[in-house]
Amino acid sequence: MASRPDNAGGGVPWRAIGWGGAAALLALPFVAMQFTKDVTWTLSDFVAFGVMLLMVGIPLELAVRTSRDWAYRGGALLALVAMFLTIWANLAVGIVGSEGNPANLWFFAALLVGLVGSAIARFRPNGMATAMVATAASMGLAFAIAVMGPTDEPDVSHWLELVGTSVFAALFLGSAGLFRKAGRSV
Repeated sequence: MASRPDNAGGGVPWRAIGWGGAAALLALPFVAMQFTKDVTWTLSDFVAFGVMLLMVGIPLELAVRTSRDWAYRGGALLALVAMFLTIWANLAVGIVGSEGNPANLWFFAALLVGLVGSAIARFRPNGMATAMVATAASMGLAFAIAVMGPTDEPDVSHWLELVGTSVFAALFLGSAGLFRKAGRSV
């Protein structure tokens, strides 16, 4: 049986928009490099960003293909965006202190909690909700551990870092709410 294209019936071609948007995001720094010396990406920067985009695109593609539930799809999107932003912020400037601060590794461990929890839940909505709550809690724990340990900037107020971590955790909690909603409709 042939599968229906995304825009069958005249709908919006979401897949083309999503993957086209990812390609445009990847091309944006290259274009900026043609006009300013302030943007200087190396090949490894482009590869890392491309891998990050694939880390969002492929799981989202799988979520859309395996579930017709909009709450499940939204939960997956929100979780993937939160993961992407956490990794991007951590690699670019670091969440606590600079990007070289080893305390930032705790935030990668928090994301690992979500990945392992999702796999244990076998990507079912109620289990995913629990995994996303655990990820949000792990983000808070990662922040607490990171700021209690030695940092590369002594006597720095961590309020901005707390706000950033709270935004990431809130995205994971929003994802948990959507997965919980999807679990009620099963």
